[in-house]
Amino acid sequence: MVFFSGGVNKISDVNKTALYAILMALVVPLGAYFIVKGKSEQAISMPRHYIWDTVTTKVSKGKNVQDTVWHKLSNFQFTNQEGKQVTLDSLHGKIIIADFFFTHCPTICPGLTKNMKRLAESIHNGQRVGDKTNKQVHFISFSIDPERDSAERLKYWADKYQINPENWWLLTGDRQSIYNMAIQEMKIGITDGEGIDTNFIHTDHFVLIDSNHYIRGFYHGLDSADLAKLSEDLVLLTMEKDPHEKSFFAGKLELIAIVFLMTILGVGLLLYFIRKK
Repeated sequence: MVFFSGGVNKISDVNKTALYAILMALVVPLGAYFIVKGKSEQAISMPRHYIWDTVTTKVSKGKNVQDTVWHKLSNFQFTNQEGKQVTLDSLHGKIIIADFFFTHCPTICPGLTKNMKRLAESIHNGQRVGDKTNKQVHFISFSIDPERDSAERLKYWADKYQINPENWWLLTGDRQSIYNMAIQEMKIGITDGEGIDTNFIHTDHFVLIDSNHYIRGFYHGLDSADLAKLSEDLVLLTMEKDPHEKSFFAGKLELIAIVFLMTILGVGLLLYFIRKK
């Protein structure tokens, strides 16, 4: 009789242990789910968009919601320092850092090129050996003096600063198209100097353009604090997901969590009744 009583106590202890294990199996995943969900909903402060085309209003869940249509850079076709015709569309999926310069510039252009060079050299693909060129980021320098900045002249500038044509283009071409890219597309100011060096007025800004060709930032290319901010924003953009590309788990996290918990509960109850018998 004493032996039987001890057996009951042992079974009871086993059942309690199983019950505690079931509760832990339920609480821990559930708690972890809500923690991860909460963290994921705390949006990272991504670089904001600049330059919008239109703002539309639509009704969503009974409320008026404004939707901004951001300006997407138009395609272009210019000649790079290698004498090759290149287009913006060929860089789809790549983050771009652009600026404007001219090779006869007596003031800011050498400094801009040097800082762009430092930025380009600081970015690599993570490989310890071999080709370390980062294929996700591309640099573009538009010449605002295309008459004198021929492909040969740009090649001279590229060789002087050891610019890699694979990830950095120096571009020349139709004057009107280049000025339209600066003034109309990127909304930055340049003034035609009509061939006189000191009359060329152009921005010292580096322009950050995302992989879908939306402008995401303007930074003074001669300011160390702005360059540091550009580096930070560039890293953030490399982690940004394409808004048009839905994840497999998009909208399914809640369902997956419920199914997971129900499975654990079912298995736990099954074990509980087996041990009870």
